[in-house]
Amino acid sequence: MVTKETEVARKLLKEGKKKQAVLALKKKKYQEQLLDKADTQLSNLQEMIDTVEFAQIEQKVIEGLKQGNEVLKEIHSQISLDEIDNLMLDTQEALEYQQQIEEALSSALTHEDEDAILAELDELSKETLKMPEVPSDALPEPATEPATAKSKAKEKKAEMVPA
Repeated sequence: MVTKETEVARKLLKEGKKKQAVLALKKKKYQEQLLDKADTQLSNLQEMIDTVEFAQIEQKVIEGLKQGNEVLKEIHSQISLDEIDNLMLDTQEALEYQQQIEEALSSALTHEDEDAILAELDELSKETLKMPEVPSDALPEPATEPATAKSKAKEKKAEMVPA
C-alpha cells in the first residue's frame, strides 16, 4: 500500500501535478505512521499477554506452596518433639545395649581360644590347598618292541629260573 502511494506520487510529478504528488506522499507518511502505531500496540498487547501468563504461573506456584505448607502442618501436628526426643533416646539405648552384647561376646574368648581358632583356620586352609604328591621313582623306559603275549611269558619264566 505504501509503495503504491510512492508510484502515484511519481506519476503525478511526471504529469506536473506537484500539489497532488505532495498529498500522495503525505498519505504515504500517514499510512506509515499508522503501521508503526499498530506495531507498537501489537507489541504492547503481546507483552501484556506474556505478563498475564507469567502471573498465572506464579499464582499456581503460590497455590502449590500453600498446599505444601498445609500438608507439612498436618504432619507436624501428628508428631511431637517429645516423641522424637524419646525415640532418639530409645535408639541410643538400643545401640549401647547392642555394643555391650558385642563386647561380651568378644571378651568371652581368651587369648588361647583365639590362638586355637587361628590354628584350626590354618589347618583348614592347608587341607583345602593340599595337592597330590609327586612320585619320586624314575619312570620306566619304553619298550622298543611291542610286548606280545609270548614274549611276556618268556620273561616270566626267565625270572623264575634261579641263576
